[in-house]
Amino acid sequence: MRPPYLILLPALALMTAGCATRQIQNNQGYIADEELANSVQPGVDNKESVQRALGRPTLESRWDPNVWYYVSRNTKQLAFARPVPRDQRVIIVRFAADGSVSNVERRGLEHVANISPNSDKTPTLGREATLLEDLFGNIGTVGAAPGGGGPQ
Repeated sequence: MRPPYLILLPALALMTAGCATRQIQNNQGYIADEELANSVQPGVDNKESVQRALGRPTLESRWDPNVWYYVSRNTKQLAFARPVPRDQRVIIVRFAADGSVSNVERRGLEHVANISPNSDKTPTLGREATLLEDLFGNIGTVGAAPGGGGPQ
């Protein structure tokens, strides 16, 4: 007869093998080629040449169609945890009214604002009802006069 720990030891080893820490890396958005991004020059390029060099922008400004954004982001993640940004690059190309490039900016992860919400629950006015009050709270009010309370 084998001791029970000899049987449990292989089972424990198999269970912990699935818990190995492996990071998942993900690239999102525009994959920037630094040489092409550096080739965009204010006063020299226009919308067509920028689109040929960098491709279509990730997004255009909603308020000004003469501002293009190229956004790329690298994240890491452990198993089922939320992804954590490792690197983020934003190339902002601004155009003059005639369509020529007026300015090229680069921004990184240091410009990202970290917003932490107040809580997971939205504050509301009024009282908080329990589950039983929610289930049985309307008993006796069916057919009652407007304003509730039933007959007096």
